[in-house]
Amino acid sequence: MTTKLQQHLLIALTVANAAMLIINLARPRLAAAQAPPSVVRCRSFELVDERGRVRAELKVFPPDPKVRMPDGTTGYPETVLLRLIDSKGRPNVKLAALEDGSAVSLGGESNPTNVQVLARGDTTSLKLINKDGKQQLVKP
Repeated sequence: MTTKLQQHLLIALTVANAAMLIINLARPRLAAAQAPPSVVRCRSFELVDERGRVRAELKVFPPDPKVRMPDGTTGYPETVLLRLIDSKGRPNVKLAALEDGSAVSLGGESNPTNVQVLARGDTTSLKLINKDGKQQLVKP
């Protein structure tokens, strides 16, 4: 009797294993690598370090007619801005695409040390600022 019971048990286990194999082969594989999305759509993108601090940011800023610009004009145009931020939270690299041109700003170790390159409208400029605030503006 024990032998017959063992045979029935082995047959039942074989049938169960075969059924599980068929189910695993028939269903789609979830663990298989999927193709990456061709487009990621968002209003801003941030890279953070292991402490959660934002170290890079790509963002679209809407126009703001209330802002007064350094040249005295009012109104800030819609802008796409890439910021690369150091470990102290200072954006040392800025790259901007504006409605009427573009800008690059490269910051040094101390504030206000930086270089600004602007191409807006039909004008261009290069501004150099050192640690003590001394400036040199170059225009064509």
